[in-house]
Amino acid sequence: MSEQTPESLPHRRRSLLPLADSIQQLVHGKLWLQVLIGMILGIGTGTALGPSVGLVEPGTAIIIGNWLGFPGQLFLALIQMIVVPLVFASIIRGLCSTEDLEQLRSLGLRAVGYFVITTAIAVSIGIWLAMLIEPGSFIDPAGLGAGFGAQAVPQALPASGPAASVPILHALPQQILTILPSNPLSSMVESNMLQVVIFASVVGVALLMMSREQAKPMLDLLATLQEVCMTVVRWAMWLAPWAVFGLLAQLTSKIGLQALLGMSIYVGTVLIGLAILFVMFLALVGFGGGMRPGKFLSASRDVMLLAFSTSSSAAVMPLSMKTAEERLGVRSSVSQFIIPLGATINMNGTALYQGVAAIFLAQVYGIEIGSGGLILIVLTAVGASIGSPATPGVGIVILSSILVSVGVPPSGVALIMGVDRILDMSRTALNVSGDLVACVLMDKWLQRQESAKPA
Repeated sequence: MSEQTPESLPHRRRSLLPLADSIQQLVHGKLWLQVLIGMILGIGTGTALGPSVGLVEPGTAIIIGNWLGFPGQLFLALIQMIVVPLVFASIIRGLCSTEDLEQLRSLGLRAVGYFVITTAIAVSIGIWLAMLIEPGSFIDPAGLGAGFGAQAVPQALPASGPAASVPILHALPQQILTILPSNPLSSMVESNMLQVVIFASVVGVALLMMSREQAKPMLDLLATLQEVCMTVVRWAMWLAPWAVFGLLAQLTSKIGLQALLGMSIYVGTVLIGLAILFVMFLALVGFGGGMRPGKFLSASRDVMLLAFSTSSSAAVMPLSMKTAEERLGVRSSVSQFIIPLGATINMNGTALYQGVAAIFLAQVYGIEIGSGGLILIVLTAVGASIGSPATPGVGIVILSSILVSVGVPPSGVALIMGVDRILDMSRTALNVSGDLVACVLMDKWLQRQESAKPA
């Protein structure tokens, strides 16, 4: 065995330098690749620490996982700190960047209509797939715990009919009034994004109707506020790969890879539905937006990977606006209006997941849902998705209200909690891609409107 001399060590180091340099050049400036590497390393580290492998004691694994997840929590805290002022400033500046009130009204109505229609289509796809595959038939009801098993079934409400629909119709006027921000500052403190969007829209339209001289000081202040927010976002983006690594390591160390096996059919049904919806988005981009699907995928991969890793539409909102403007060629007036609005009311992936989950749990409990119940699921999912917080885990909260409306015991949510985080990551990535698709379509529509006007 040859002995290494001190003179040979520098040569060894020099021989490794080209490899390190080439890796650094490959990764530098490619956020999507950095995030992907962070995801892979995070899953590997979490698996080694988790119950599947168990290199360390469970208590020690929790401590290590919490420290590994610290960069991710710091990243989310930085984004959440500035997301409300960023949304407020972006919507107002986006509204005031046009001089045509009629065009603005048409854009807003068209965008909201598009979001509602695609959300209804998404939940319908989820219901259809769940009824076709029947993932609930693969779960043995006798194996359910007593805490959320048969004891809850007798308390179920009627699946359809007047008894299920009257409370919703009766409370509708009050529900509409609650979305109006009686105290805008309180809405901002509580991060009620729908009320923030409504208040910003009202202020933006009011500024637009004022003279430019009167509105200019306010718009200049909002421009400065927006730039401050984007500076904080750039700081947060430096943490993004480490945040992804830490969040996935922490998650995997808790649940392990085996947690997905018992619910694999249900998970597969949701993922198939998300894939179908994503193909529909690519078709809309190609036929309606005049953009090659390959270009859209290449431009949006950074933001979709980050959305997948953080499970938060709000966390990637700044990067979504930057991607829409710089990589998809969408004008800033459109992106700054559509992206915050979409992150608030456009939850296509979440709606599809809720449709699958509601039918899945109904199948597990042996509850028949008639045509009236199916319509109620669609209406409730669309309505509940509008204004829901763009934060991790909100889909479970919305799902509980949907289950109550169709007579499925909401305590059955405990059955799917173990795999919800994985699905939350997937549906968030689809929600964000849907916002980008809406930007491309609305921008293309505006271009057609402008070209159709007489010179």
